[in-house]
Amino acid sequence: MKAFTILGSIFGFLTGVGFGLLNNTSWPTMLWHASAAALLMALLARWWSRMWLLGLRDSAEQRRRARAVLPANIKSSSKV
Repeated sequence: MKAFTILGSIFGFLTGVGFGLLNNTSWPTMLWHASAAALLMALLARWWSRMWLLGLRDSAEQRRRARAVLPANIKSSSKV
């Protein structure tokens, strides 16, 4: 999760600097906006990585449960 947060902050900072360069803003203003964008993107990346990992765990749990139920169904249907 730390890697996603760091990646999000780098992406946010570079995006903020890029938009600052496109708008020809002053360096102090550009750095302030880039820092704010880095913070926001880090928070979004952290939230997104949590949602992604929860979905991944849920999917693995569903597969595990399906594998545990499947042999029981096959055994009961073979007796019929």
